[in-house]
Amino acid sequence: MKKLDEGFKYGTKEGILHCPGVRKLGDDISFTVAVPDKKRCSLLLYEKGSREVAASIPMGSSVRFGDMRSLLVEKLPAEKYEYNYLIDGHVVTDPYAPGVSGREIWGSPAEEEGAVRGRLCFEEYDWGQDKPLHLPWEEIVGYAAHVRGFTKHPSSRVRAKGTFAGAAEKIPYLKELGINQLELMPVYEFSETTDFREACGSRFCRPAGQGGERLNYWGYTRGFYFAPKASYSATGDPVRELKDLVRKLHENGIELILEFYFPKDTKTYLILDCIRYWVLEYHIDGVHINRDYAPVEVLAQDPLLSHTKIMTESFRMEEIYEDKYVPSYRNLAEYNGGFQITARRFLKGDEGQVAEFTQRVRRNPQTCGMINYMVSHNGFTLADLVSYDEKHNEANGEENHDGTDFNYSWNCGEEGPSRRKRVLKMRRQQMRNAAAFLLLSQGTPMLYGGDEVGNSQSGNNNVYCQDNEMSWINWRAGKADVLFLEYIRKLIAFRRRHPVFCQGTELRLTDYLSCGCPDVSYHGKRAWFGNFETGSRSVGILYAGNYVGANSGGELQDDTFYAAYNMHWTPQELALPALPGKKKWRLAVDTSLEGADGICPEGQEILLEDQRTIVVPERTVMVLIGK
Repeated sequence: MKKLDEGFKYGTKEGILHCPGVRKLGDDISFTVAVPDKKRCSLLLYEKGSREVAASIPMGSSVRFGDMRSLLVEKLPAEKYEYNYLIDGHVVTDPYAPGVSGREIWGSPAEEEGAVRGRLCFEEYDWGQDKPLHLPWEEIVGYAAHVRGFTKHPSSRVRAKGTFAGAAEKIPYLKELGINQLELMPVYEFSETTDFREACGSRFCRPAGQGGERLNYWGYTRGFYFAPKASYSATGDPVRELKDLVRKLHENGIELILEFYFPKDTKTYLILDCIRYWVLEYHIDGVHINRDYAPVEVLAQDPLLSHTKIMTESFRMEEIYEDKYVPSYRNLAEYNGGFQITARRFLKGDEGQVAEFTQRVRRNPQTCGMINYMVSHNGFTLADLVSYDEKHNEANGEENHDGTDFNYSWNCGEEGPSRRKRVLKMRRQQMRNAAAFLLLSQGTPMLYGGDEVGNSQSGNNNVYCQDNEMSWINWRAGKADVLFLEYIRKLIAFRRRHPVFCQGTELRLTDYLSCGCPDVSYHGKRAWFGNFETGSRSVGILYAGNYVGANSGGELQDDTFYAAYNMHWTPQELALPALPGKKKWRLAVDTSLEGADGICPEGQEILLEDQRTIVVPERTVMVLIGK
């Protein structure tokens, strides 16, 4: 090992104590790391491609402030070196490293000490005029995916499968579908092998290479939070490749949200530094963070992040905003798990769900966004939600003990794959119903990647360790799946055309404009009287178009709509409120019809013969427009 006084030709001096990580100052590079008092620390420099340490440079107490130690190496060529720290005899990779080497191959065995090193990433990137899009929550239709699983399957029809570049190849598809926000599961550098036990927290878990090949596929574990994952790169340059993805998404009007998982002992300052770094360095539009340990209230009050979307499961609004304060830009959003549970129970026909369902589809606070979803990575896919009553996680090697037992699913009469036409027809109809629940609700709908093409995980509701065709999206759609994809595309377009379903403020259930009709109202067998009794499984929801203009400053206009939901196993009759003037009710959406046939083209809605009542078929959603 070469010491500083044994031919190392670069001089050193005190670095930037207040900036953890590495910084380039002209031709010089500053290295700063937090080291507890009384512990020895040295900077280790390696020439790229060599396993040997080129120089070990002590970082003594003379170049420290508090626990921060800093050293500047003069005229060090960043393209030739990588680095680590030696702290109390242990080789430590910089937690603030902007890039990491040694993990370029996905699923490679656990590394020896020192094999993982920090990269000196200072290459300038030409962003042009790029900047975050700042889309309002009510305009967003989101799409959640795993970088690797999104395009790894042979049917993905992309060249760079399972990478940032592969995701970029799917941008035209997302745009055509109507998506304008992409959320990605962890893309920072994590170990899919060495941290496996910690990640899954189960007595059944075993790392890859010890009787199994399972990996920490999802990435919910601690990692190098400032470095994009090297094995997600097709070019060998994950920094540039991810920035290219962000820029291309923005050019197509699509935001990028990145998910971060912070374990219990993660320091608050590191979390704040991490989110700031990704916003400034990668131009991301927002983050999805785990609520248990992340300081949401601190992030929400950071002036630098006031226009960065912050999504999590819950937050204490009283600790963020003063009483009755309404932010000019709603950057906070709640992942609405309650919507998922209620909508699934209503979908399968559980009793006592109508009142809760009407509240969930209306919820849209002025102070924050509301992310609605039927399906996420944690649970069944949409196709499995209507095909399985129970989870089937045997392939995970945990004796089917892992994953939730509370799926609120219904297999439509037969568990798993079926050839029975009646079962298959009902499953397709239930999938159309679920999509209607999601895309006709106020707030922000979030689709789970692959659901639109009928992707299945064979009943596995916890594929955290499955890096194979079970967890990858299968894009090889059958005829029925192609029809469903077209249905989803048209339903998203329908939502976009009609702002009554995606308003910027919460509906009040009152006639505050004195126009003779509340902004939203509920109807049963009698108009204006919704049936919320325990045995009810149907409801009509009237949205008055008059209020769209009032809520948007007069910029938007829309018609009046009546959404009829019947999740009973028999047809149900619902009363229709009378429309003013010469307007008549016309049928715009009918989920009892196969594929996109159930969505009428604009201007070709079907005039109802009976303008006072409508009979809604069993397990069907119908949408009427007043024209």
